[in-house]
Amino acid sequence: MLGKVFVGLAAAVAAGLFSAPAKAQAIESAYTPLDLDKCRHTAGKDVEDYGEWRCNGYGGIAVHVSAGDQRIYVSYGRTAKKEPATKQTLASFNGEGEKIEWRAECGADNKLKPFATIMRWSTTVSSGDEPEKGEMLVVTRLAPGSVCHIGYVDAKANPDAGALAQKIADEHARKFRCGADRPVVLGKKGLGFSGPYGQ
Repeated sequence: MLGKVFVGLAAAVAAGLFSAPAKAQAIESAYTPLDLDKCRHTAGKDVEDYGEWRCNGYGGIAVHVSAGDQRIYVSYGRTAKKEPATKQTLASFNGEGEKIEWRAECGADNKLKPFATIMRWSTTVSSGDEPEKGEMLVVTRLAPGSVCHIGYVDAKANPDAGALAQKIADEHARKFRCGADRPVVLGKKGLGFSGPYGQ
């Protein structure tokens, strides 16, 4: 009887029925510059409407930037202009950074497939007599699914801000439900911290 069991196990192993667990896909970062002067600009129609820019991101992914009333809005992908991110900004006056970090999985074909971005935004927060200048790392999830803000980190108040933003991206982006889940805030909040507009 035992002999038959061992023979059966050996056959199963030979047939590949007992295989090692699949390795988790490696997550890496890729970086692209963001220079609005090099992007295609469409002028706005009002004084406080600065227009919109279409830029190219990692792997040709579209980066859509619009601005008005001293605030910016950044969205990504083929349907960038229709995504929730195109209406999301920070409460304070703000501006775009010069670089986009793309968090991506390395697939079986060794190609990176971005699932989130991290970008540094400048902030100007009213605080007493003098406005406080700050910097925020804004984490945005990418398609498939909706594109929206999923988290924020105060870049000036936290020496490890980059690692915190990556943690938000890696742990939350792929399962985050835009419009249902609340964005994640990690780390300390300094005087230059600004959360999402309208909250």
